[in-house]
Amino acid sequence: MNALSALRETQSALRTVIEQCREVDLYRQFHPDLSPLGWHFGHCVFVEIVWLRERVLGDDHFAQEFADLYLPERSPKGERGNRLPPREALLGWARQLQCQHARLLADPPQRLRRHPLMRDDYLVWFLAQHHAQHLEIMRMVMAQRAATEQHGMAVAAPLALRRPSPPRVVLPAGDYRIGNNDCRAFDNEQPPRRARIAAVELAARLASNAEYLAFLDDGHPQRRFWSEAGWRWRQSQQDHLPEHWRRDAQGNWLQLTPSGPRPLAPDDPVLGINHHEAAAFAAWAGGRLPHEYEWEAAATLGLLRDAGGAWEWCRNRFHPYPGFRAFPYDGYSLPWFDGGHYSLRGGSPFTMPWLRRPSFRNFYQADKRHVFAGVRLAFD
Repeated sequence: MNALSALRETQSALRTVIEQCREVDLYRQFHPDLSPLGWHFGHCVFVEIVWLRERVLGDDHFAQEFADLYLPERSPKGERGNRLPPREALLGWARQLQCQHARLLADPPQRLRRHPLMRDDYLVWFLAQHHAQHLEIMRMVMAQRAATEQHGMAVAAPLALRRPSPPRVVLPAGDYRIGNNDCRAFDNEQPPRRARIAAVELAARLASNAEYLAFLDDGHPQRRFWSEAGWRWRQSQQDHLPEHWRRDAQGNWLQLTPSGPRPLAPDDPVLGINHHEAAAFAAWAGGRLPHEYEWEAAATLGLLRDAGGAWEWCRNRFHPYPGFRAFPYDGYSLPWFDGGHYSLRGGSPFTMPWLRRPSFRNFYQADKRHVFAGVRLAFD
């Protein structure tokens, strides 16, 4: 897929979410860490305005008009929903600007064509990937919305727990290329370098729902499997289930998805766990979390058969590579090299397929559970 096709695909997908949701749901904040659906949509259009009209073409009229609503630092998360326009006004504004921007990029004027950010379609890929990330966050919002709705779904049979015994693959010791300088690569993937990695075994597949249920039954209450910070977090929680798990009237398990509840499939990757839980599960299973370099090397070699089934928590904190340079602006990665964010790799079922490259790095704080995140075991 080329860059302009990817951008148009994400623009269309964003509009579809807004068109198909109940209007009242566009303005609600369903989770403290997640903005309303309508804000995410408007923010994506605003980002196109900033980069194409202001940064490249030098016209800041439109950007200044909407900055107080759609710049995150100027718009408190809890106030965003109340400041959004009605759905038809939002959609009409967005359709007009998205079409203008797509036409502008399909036949760029000389000033745009010669701009350094347009080399190898970098800016078009940047916008497409930015939108794809917000589209996945919108799916997270929709999963949280499902938690607020009444449903009468009944599950036919209980979920049987299963101790983890995944097949393993071996990543041999060696010097591996880590990172990417492709035109799609974000600044935190650059510059690529060689990293020495010791031999390690990795689970060939992600931990499943049935295996995590066994952990809940046995290992979850045991202090010895948790880090100090993880145990403090656990002690502060009343509910220890993954974020998207619920029970039906008979006590059988359901999973909340962006399209509503469904029976919890035993072999599907567990989703909705945080770094503390992933690390404790790995310790209980006799392993550990992989370092993101191990993960990338194994994924590049095609060893991980179900990469993309869940964002995968890594053991290491999110960090800059040697020679890191913030680009095209300081705010994408630099603020999050704060020691409090951990790396995630892979992608989820709600990640655009063309975004699931081995070098792509996601990052969240250790206590965040609304992400479509799971766990893969590593063994020394």
